Amino acid sequence: MDGIIEFANTILQPIIDLGPAPLMTIVLTVLALCFRVKFSKALEGGIKLGIALTGVGAIMNILTSSFSEALADFVKGTGLQLNITDVGWAPMATITWGSPYTLYFMLILLVVNILMLVANKTNTLDVDIFDVWHLSLVGLFAIYCGAPLLVATILVVFIGVLKIINSDLMKPTFNDLMNAPDGNPMTTTHMNYMMNPIIMVFDKVFDKLFPWLDKYDFDAAKLNNKIGFWGSKFAIGIYLGLFVGILGGQSPDKILTLAFTAAACLELFSVIGSWFIASVEPLSQGVTDFTSKRFEGRTFNIGLDWPFIAGRAEVWAAANVLAPIMLLEALILPKNGIMPLAGIIAMGLTPALLVVTRGKIIRMITIGALVLPTFLYAGTIMAPFVTETAKKVGAFPAGVDSSALISGTTIEGPVEKFLAYFVGNASQGQIEFIIYAAIALVIYTLLFVWYAKQMKKRNAEYAAEKK
Repeated sequence: MDGIIEFANTILQPIIDLGPAPLMTIVLTVLALCFRVKFSKALEGGIKLGIALTGVGAIMNILTSSFSEALADFVKGTGLQLNITDVGWAPMATITWGSPYTLYFMLILLVVNILMLVANKTNTLDVDIFDVWHLSLVGLFAIYCGAPLLVATILVVFIGVLKIINSDLMKPTFNDLMNAPDGNPMTTTHMNYMMNPIIMVFDKVFDKLFPWLDKYDFDAAKLNNKIGFWGSKFAIGIYLGLFVGILGGQSPDKILTLAFTAAACLELFSVIGSWFIASVEPLSQGVTDFTSKRFEGRTFNIGLDWPFIAGRAEVWAAANVLAPIMLLEALILPKNGIMPLAGIIAMGLTPALLVVTRGKIIRMITIGALVLPTFLYAGTIMAPFVTETAKKVGAFPAGVDSSALISGTTIEGPVEKFLAYFVGNASQGQIEFIIYAAIALVIYTLLFVWYAKQMKKRNAEYAAEKK
């Protein structure tokens, strides 16, 4: 194990140190060249992907940092004793990449992905290697809780295999949501979509008990067209900014600044979503030409970061409504210790809600409200680990009191964090945790198997419609 870890860090660390945008530019360019795409076109696609990732990161930072001050003032004004600071995804990624085990997990998962492709167990090549930190965080948390490296590796590989299988299952739904042809190679192995099985349970409950609610649902994009500006992303951002500013007791000028900042960010997300699509066009053509010549009857998918679907209005409409709901839940949930600040825009959840419900806004909001506590409790239970690890790798946020606990509210994969907690403690021989871990893993596996069957039925319906 030590040899593999040293090899991974020696070979891959210099590339990872470049950062996500340069890293993915290199990965996509090289991948396109492997499929015999002209160098200029391959490089063009890679650069566009790097620009898209930079744009998404910049806008998310603007949005979350703008809201954090107002929400922090709200917490102070209420006198609440929520002692865990929500630092959002960026510091969490920095903390994770500061561990030598992350590159080790990345190397193992790359090998697993290749083996699955060769064995025809998946059609997805996962190129979103920077976001392996989400799954690495699970492994690191398991180790912190007491799991040996081998056990943590098995857990990471198990979840990683399911993520790749899930990317295949979701592909037809992405085509439907984006109105894209079958030849479009874009899918994703992102960790946020591992919430799909739980969301689908609630979606099936809706089908059985509350189907009449769908009569009152609406298509966000069509609504925007009908009512014009007042239903646009600009307007939704204005509403959200005003709400957060007033909630935090900000001055009129700060409230208006928040409103216009949120409006600009939400509109720009839609624009950047189209950049992801443009970035993979050269690779898409290369993959199509390659597979038609050498793998007749088989198509390959490319696993990207999740924001290629960010142009769907429902993602942001649901996120804006869920923001105040999450605040309320944080205040009233027993044993919760974290107040949503940097993670107030629930990107760890809303893309999964979109895929499972296929854009039914009422379902997205209702189900989202029901599963948000999972994120809050996962953030709470991870706080000691995140805080200690941040200090060890020198990534503790400068603006946070050194005695405070830090974590994240809507970090992707909350259920998997609980699996890590149970497996880690079970590894120490605690009988109750051995039982908890066994039950949790069985339920997690059976739920995914059931979910996969439901998605296969959906995909068969898509295929029948096209015939």
